[in-house]
Amino acid sequence: MNNYKILTPTLRGSFTERLAELEMLVGDWLELEQTEGRSLQYTKIFLSDAQNQHQQLVESDLFQNLLSSKPYTEVEQTPANGAKVMLLIMTSDTDNGALFHSLRLSDSETRGFNSYIQTIALFERYISILRDMGLDMKTHLVRTWIYVADIDVNYSGVVKARNDVFAREGLTADTHFIASTGIGGRTDCRTACVAIDFLTYPHIQESDKKYLKALTHLNPTHEYGVAFERGTRLQLPSSLLYYISGTASIDNKGEVVYLGDIRKQTARLLENIGALLADGGATMHDIKYFIIYLRDFSDYDTVSRMMAQIYPDIPCAIVHAPVCRPQWLVEMECVAEK
Repeated sequence: MNNYKILTPTLRGSFTERLAELEMLVGDWLELEQTEGRSLQYTKIFLSDAQNQHQQLVESDLFQNLLSSKPYTEVEQTPANGAKVMLLIMTSDTDNGALFHSLRLSDSETRGFNSYIQTIALFERYISILRDMGLDMKTHLVRTWIYVADIDVNYSGVVKARNDVFAREGLTADTHFIASTGIGGRTDCRTACVAIDFLTYPHIQESDKKYLKALTHLNPTHEYGVAFERGTRLQLPSSLLYYISGTASIDNKGEVVYLGDIRKQTARLLENIGALLADGGATMHDIKYFIIYLRDFSDYDTVSRMMAQIYPDIPCAIVHAPVCRPQWLVEMECVAEK
């Protein structure tokens, strides 16, 4: 089984001091996990200022000694608790064969190119990687995370590019799409509009997948012009694994509900997630962690208190990252396993 841990520094000193504290925290955690037969599989690194922090991160002992040997991703989505840096760490006692590709574009690849062209370039790079391995996107891609700078401006180009690539690759409303989160986020390259993380299962078959629906709560995404699955359940040899896409306060007509009310939006999106999990035979108690995206920093206390009251035992990473519709104040994604 997989295990997940969210770690943040408690110190409020320099970024270097915070990385040093994280090195101790991560080292202690991995030693403890080793006693349970689990080892590091993947790390997600949230930064508050990637342009200024990236180089310090990759040169740090934390990264060099503990994180760099396994897949990782780095994104500027500011930890809402003021920590400057936060880690989501996955350990496991099994190797499920999953591959993780965190694809980024350089300044020379992005300068002067809009979000549509950048998104196409990233998908083309990923498809080329798959072809070299004898894989295809329709069968083997299970999950994406699409980080969009200035999302209110650039998201429409991302949507059009993904729709065009998917249609070409045979991913349609009549076949299936891919579970995904499209959310505000930046890299250390300030001319990059888009960055994408891809999760691939080389040995998966279509019969091992179930695309989760909750039509009483959420409508199919293609009805409002986007192309992603609400969630996907994988049948693996040792467990059922659920990838729930970024989910917001939406109804089965595709409309935003509870405009301006952070509490009610949070409650509704949790209800939506519960309905999706139920379609795959799981419950909220099977969730291993949440990532929570806030449009407004000032909602942090409200949302963190709600989650602590409702799901005190489920780790939560809360970050500042605008959602793709301005009216959505909060969005969440999660992984569940049983």
